[in-house]
Amino acid sequence: MAQAVTMKFESVVSKISPKTHEVCAGVNVRSITSGPRKTLRSSKVSSCNVGGWSALTCQALVCSLLFSACATDPKSPGTDPRRFDFQKDTFAYPNELVWEYYYNTNGMWTTQRRQPEPTYSLHCVVVARSARQFFDFARFDPKQPMADESTYRRLVRHVIQIDPRRDPWTAEQIIIPGYDSLREFSKAHEQLLKEECGGAWQSYFQRGHWRMIFPFSRQQQQHVAEQLLKELTTSRPPIVHLVRFPSLMINHAILIFAAEETEAEIRFSAYDPNQPGQPVSLSFDRATHTFILPVNSYFPGGRVDVYEIFHQWDY
Repeated sequence: MAQAVTMKFESVVSKISPKTHEVCAGVNVRSITSGPRKTLRSSKVSSCNVGGWSALTCQALVCSLLFSACATDPKSPGTDPRRFDFQKDTFAYPNELVWEYYYNTNGMWTTQRRQPEPTYSLHCVVVARSARQFFDFARFDPKQPMADESTYRRLVRHVIQIDPRRDPWTAEQIIIPGYDSLREFSKAHEQLLKEECGGAWQSYFQRGHWRMIFPFSRQQQQHVAEQLLKELTTSRPPIVHLVRFPSLMINHAILIFAAEETEAEIRFSAYDPNQPGQPVSLSFDRATHTFILPVNSYFPGGRVDVYEIFHQWDY
């Protein structure tokens, strides 16, 4: 495991990333939520040999240590029982829709341009990814005094620059002072977060998009459902991409944080960036090995193909 100084140094000197297409009856019920997260104490560095280091490198290291003293907090040994809480670990604002979707008088699912035009759209991947980055790498501390906007902007950048594929158990958490949760923080600093979490292009060019062009077999979707259940009990809440390629009727990302199993289906609960008011449902039918998304404001309901993103290097 990397030493604490190394992690802090990397968080300061690494370059910050710059700022998808929209729409960016059973028994024996078993409930599953995102499992407890283990925490590790970062090892301390007792001495440092700087004989071969440049003055600039030494200065950067000193600055990173001074800065991180107020921006991060080492995780303590043991187990952190905190689970993903929809009311606390989500953004208060939505990823807005560019189009209005509805059934016309002939019963056809159709669209029309939304008026007035949205000011924050096509960010579903960005919002879902950012929510998990805050869950994994940040801790909100309402007991600390509120900071100024420049400090919050700097802290948000530090959270977002951390690779979302990184194991959170080996990372120190960045402390966000003055607020109890991401939901509360995003109500007070909506524009700041929209500016710093990333641009819409990051939804279009998400690394795992290559997967959607290949067929999704029912056996493969069964494997995805089983993998999601496993991750909810042992790791972080997974982010999934919902598609119907080559159709573009849906191309969307959501974050799954809980599940209930019956003999007939698995009902996943998810945070949908388009609908921050309440959790949405994504079901997996055991008989047909098919994921089903109910009708909502951007999808007529029915089968979707699902795969996980931000969980390994090529996704």
